[in-house]
Amino acid sequence: MLLIGCLLFSSMTWAQDRGLGAGIILGEPTGLSGKGWVSRQTAIDVGLAYSFRSKGYFHIHGDYLWHFPDVIESTEHIPLYAGIGGRLAVGRGSGIFGVRIPFGVAWWLRTAPIEIFLEAAPILDLAPATELSGNGGIGARFYFD
Repeated sequence: MLLIGCLLFSSMTWAQDRGLGAGIILGEPTGLSGKGWVSRQTAIDVGLAYSFRSKGYFHIHGDYLWHFPDVIESTEHIPLYAGIGGRLAVGRGSGIFGVRIPFGVAWWLRTAPIEIFLEAAPILDLAPATELSGNGGIGARFYFD
């Protein structure tokens, strides 16, 4: 039984840098978060969420992310990341389209295929008007190998 447990957990170690992850993000906006790896250092993340700002709206975003795993020296695996993507926000008969520039830090647990992350994303909204805004939050994803 102990051998099965060791094999199971050893296969989960660093599962966060491959496969697909799904979870939640709490902040602005709050909702579901997903991430799929393209290579060992690049991934695509998506969010389906609700914003409570100014009468509320439904928010969808997608970003291409680059990870920098060697910036923070630690016995833990704590990569920094940055990216570029887009967002669409819809609510109350209006829509907003913008460009996101997310950056953040993640912590990949050793004993489970879980990623905990903190992210901020300045946004340049392009339509219906050009203006600056932003997203940010804390989240967690479970990875399926």
